[in-house]
Amino acid sequence: MGIRFHKMHGLGNDFIIIDTRHQPLHLSTKLVTQLCDRHFGIGCDQLVLLDAASRAEATIRVRFFNPDGSEAGACGNASRCVAALSGGKAVLETAAGLLPCDMNDAGQITVDMGPPRLDWAEIPLAHACDTTSLPIEGAPAACSMGNPHATFFDGVAAAATSGPVFECDPIFPQRANIGFAEIEARDKMRLRVWERGAGLTLACGSGACAAVVNGVRRGLIDRSCRVILDGGTLDITYRDDDHVLMTGPASYVFEGEFPLV
Repeated sequence: MGIRFHKMHGLGNDFIIIDTRHQPLHLSTKLVTQLCDRHFGIGCDQLVLLDAASRAEATIRVRFFNPDGSEAGACGNASRCVAALSGGKAVLETAAGLLPCDMNDAGQITVDMGPPRLDWAEIPLAHACDTTSLPIEGAPAACSMGNPHATFFDGVAAAATSGPVFECDPIFPQRANIGFAEIEARDKMRLRVWERGAGLTLACGSGACAAVVNGVRRGLIDRSCRVILDGGTLDITYRDDDHVLMTGPASYVFEGEFPLV
């Protein structure tokens, strides 16, 4: 007995996508880590499960799991991949809310990631504080894009070494995704993200959204900004109505069947 899957990526941020609507799956932490393992499984940054939507406005229900088995509330790059599998236009039902997606004529997919959560309790943080300047070393800004994010604006060099340290800082009771940004212009930044439960990835869509939101809040950038990640480029717009739009590609790699023993 096996489970059918799709392998896709958004700017090198890669995913195993399993449609459980026609093949029920008993998911365990052990199975998640096995599937995500690049040596003993298929290998990916996140496992994505598709199921029937429970809300009339939604096309499909989507859940995101990190390689350590923990569940994420949202994933921008994976959302574009699911939208591409759904024909380019979809409304995704996620733990972070409904995410409308649409493909343009160039094949790029825009996801409305909704409004950021800026209050300390919504992110969440361990205690009340100014979320534009957290009381920890480096004073990053923080927000939630369905997942907790903190962004440092002093360059990208420390991502691999400092990322795992700040991910588990006591100020983040649910851990956090840690972004390291370098502002190149009012409409351009370089970004690397250490993802909670996944480590350093080639791209992080929700991290790019958070970096732009935090950069705007700090007065460092304009509301439309091109974000250059290790795997490629995303265009992020933090609209006046508080919604964050993310535009980028989604790439299909292969499909297969993984044996369940």
